[in-house]
Amino acid sequence: MTHLYIARGNRLAARKLEAETVILRADDSGLFVLNELGSLLWGAADGTTPLATIVERVICPQFDVDTATALQDATRFAESLRDHQILELSDAPMVPLELAPIADEAGL
Repeated sequence: MTHLYIARGNRLAARKLEAETVILRADDSGLFVLNELGSLLWGAADGTTPLATIVERVICPQFDVDTATALQDATRFAESLRDHQILELSDAPMVPLELAPIADEAGL
């Protein structure tokens, strides 16, 4: 993927507690706790901002890390969260669920 976009998964409940974020998966009651770095990624996962931009604008200013290393680590972390159905990953921008077009009852 040349660009990687991240969005929050479906059927999740999340609450930020200080620097951590607690996420509950509705389908199986899976519970995940994201640390400060994970919480920053989660908060920025809008589906329309490339991960590289999130790393450059959000992660690097907060932590003493170079952009290349941070992007590599963030990509691996995002892939791990995808495997747990916490994040969705795409090589193109994603339309947020609340903005996605809904077909009418006639199926049009």
